[in-house]
Amino acid sequence: MTTDRIAEVARHTAETKITVKVNLDGTGRAALATGIGFFDHMLDQIARHGLIDLDIHADGDLHIDGHHTVEDVGITLGQAVAKAVGDKKGIRRYGHAYVPLDEALSRVVIDFSGRPGLVMNVPFKSGMIGTFDSQLAHEFFQGFANHAFVTLHIDNLRGENAHHQCETVFKAFARALRFALELDPRSAGTIPSTKGSL
Repeated sequence: MTTDRIAEVARHTAETKITVKVNLDGTGRAALATGIGFFDHMLDQIARHGLIDLDIHADGDLHIDGHHTVEDVGITLGQAVAKAVGDKKGIRRYGHAYVPLDEALSRVVIDFSGRPGLVMNVPFKSGMIGTFDSQLAHEFFQGFANHAFVTLHIDNLRGENAHHQCETVFKAFARALRFALELDPRSAGTIPSTKGSL
């Protein structure tokens, strides 16, 4: 029997006030309010396709732009996932996924290595998706990788529509995350590393 993999993290700065709750063994339920509609749509993909219950509330300085809100949600979500996953005993550790959406196709590979790193190659065809600056996708994933202590490789392999490009990235991230966090019955109670720790 495993401990519930649930965590709550709050981050309050002069720029943002954010609360994130996660249940890594959820059903994909999401309650999202960041003030950026398209970003909420992308976070919903993480919950639904990652089967992670996700509550995120963010009050940010959107009168400036979305940068601080998106980046700080990435940071706080990363902290919550790291807290919920604990010592990583029994997880698969690695995950990868390819996800298409019409003409777009993206691949995400993740490793709960304990070593933060991001390599992201997504040539967005548009700077804005609704009120979401497409450059902020990188800021979100950088914040997540740094604070979840994961190595993350993200590639958009093809795509002509920025909405489709971004959505395939977030869906592929969700699926890769789900697989990496799954408990492997063949390695129950062991840490998936020859080092003995992650």
